[in-house]
Amino acid sequence: MRALRNDRVLRALMRQPVDVTPIWLMRQAGRYLPEYRAVRQAAGDFMSLCRNPERACEVTLQPLARFDLDAAILFSDILTIPDALGLGLYFEEGEGPRFRKPLRSSADIEKLGVLDTARDLPYVVEAVRLIRRELNGAVPLIGFSGSPWTLATYMIEGGSSRDFVRTKQLLYSDPQLLHLLLDKLAVSVTDYLNAQIAAGAQVVQIFDTWGGALSAAAYREFSLDYMTRILAGLTREAEGRVVPTIVFTKGGSPWLDAIASSGCDAVGLDWCMDIGQAREQIGTRVALQGNLDPAVLRAPATVVVAEASRILRAFGTGSGHVFNLGHGISPDVPPDRVAALVEAVHSMSVK
Repeated sequence: MRALRNDRVLRALMRQPVDVTPIWLMRQAGRYLPEYRAVRQAAGDFMSLCRNPERACEVTLQPLARFDLDAAILFSDILTIPDALGLGLYFEEGEGPRFRKPLRSSADIEKLGVLDTARDLPYVVEAVRLIRRELNGAVPLIGFSGSPWTLATYMIEGGSSRDFVRTKQLLYSDPQLLHLLLDKLAVSVTDYLNAQIAAGAQVVQIFDTWGGALSAAAYREFSLDYMTRILAGLTREAEGRVVPTIVFTKGGSPWLDAIASSGCDAVGLDWCMDIGQAREQIGTRVALQGNLDPAVLRAPATVVVAEASRILRAFGTGSGHVFNLGHGISPDVPPDRVAALVEAVHSMSVK
């Protein structure tokens, strides 16, 4: 593999000096880009796009052709794991992801297998290999997975949910059964991320999208403990470098200390906590990633620049910050706002 020409993200995640604050964006390849929409239309549907390594590679690289981003992130979906485990993922227009065979009984959970990535998700592994080859050392490639808790909510609810009625009912009425499911998912996620690292991913992030829906005690028991287990089982070095790990719990600010002690190298922040206060709280134990409100990108470019400046000032001097959004880009964001954000972060953070 060719040496990296831009390793700012890797260095910042390991709290090493950088010339400017690096930036990448969650969902940076997506529907806000007309070139993405064209490829998705040609693919037929979202999952057909995900399952085609060549097209997944193409859309992964699209934002890098437009913007001076410091990393690429694998184009895929967190729900590829439950799909590969036989739940039958599909996307309902206007309703998001759905499963044809959600987990509705103890028997469903007991008979569920664990993922063998090479066998069950070869298209993801091939996409990682292809993207690394096409990047040709320009920037690092980020791999990712959903957290066990987040995957479980989709698998039990049958799709997206606001209140997680079925999942929380299981959590409080039969916690051991939920632990059985989470244990299987932790094994699966560990295998999945290690397969991505072996194929060429240079950073991995765990998306704990729904961890913030839990109580403090339940978060530690049913979400963080499993992510901690996954982190302990990951390949920590590849191609002569450390493979940094990021944990992002949306709504996770109350548990910042606990997340920072999980074994990760960086904590992703949503937009609900001041990044300067977060840095004060955890010191130099881990790097921080975030934390611009994605809604800012709908505002005029002058507002985008001002908000970026505010976050950079709040973080302060020194390394250990990867600029990002507090969640993914919305489909209605004008691409020129992203261009303004990337340029502002780089120019205002020159050391």
